[in-house]
Amino acid sequence: MRSLLSSLLLLVVTSAPAAAQKPAADGRIAVTWLGHAAFQIVSPGGTRLLVDPFLTQNPATPAERKKLDGYKLDAILVSHSHPDHAADAAPLARATKAKVIGVFEQIEQLDVPAEQKAGGNVGGRFAVGDVVVHLVPALHSSDPGGRPVGFVVKFADGRSIYHTGDTWIFGDMSLIQEVHAPTILLLQAGGGPYNQDPTTAALAVKKYFQPKVIVPMHYGTFPVLADEAAVAKAFAGDKRLRLMKPGETAEF
Repeated sequence: MRSLLSSLLLLVVTSAPAAAQKPAADGRIAVTWLGHAAFQIVSPGGTRLLVDPFLTQNPATPAERKKLDGYKLDAILVSHSHPDHAADAAPLARATKAKVIGVFEQIEQLDVPAEQKAGGNVGGRFAVGDVVVHLVPALHSSDPGGRPVGFVVKFADGRSIYHTGDTWIFGDMSLIQEVHAPTILLLQAGGGPYNQDPTTAALAVKKYFQPKVIVPMHYGTFPVLADEAAVAKAFAGDKRLRLMKPGETAEF
């Protein structure tokens, strides 16, 4: 009960932006792909988030980005418990002192100080610096961890990023669009045995979303996943597509 009360008190996370962080130029949002589903997002106000921290053993993460003590973070977002999304969540949290946001059952089991745990569930939200992080559904598995989620990160100027986490296309994506209207999609498109393939990912965008930017992810990391050519083919002709390289930073 004490642990549950502690987590409920953390429903609003008020950590200040890391002192060393500089906001993106001209009020832009900076997005760095770290390989697979891992992204660093920096708000126009300098709030720094890292989503799905699979870094040290990620074959796609550049060597200079694998050093956990090199990050300055305000929050770590973990979509579900699978190692290729959560492997570095606890050590990164201990190294950076950042809050860890995700589903309550999973976050409670992490080996980090209680004050860094920010567990919630679908429909929940957390304020972090000048952004608000919303937990939304995903269609996948997660054990331990209760359920998988995606994240919608909303910025003070009204824009938002939707990180889908691991998922297949599902009808409630229409509600994510209706409620949050994401500007930028970080979209699972790797296929293989566990997720939607690039063609299905493109269908999800066509049916449910109206973003300004589409950044595919979760491809090319392992042999069972789609490669960049397959992703590019599925989204051929869509001028909103932004194919990134691991380690690359784009500003929007």
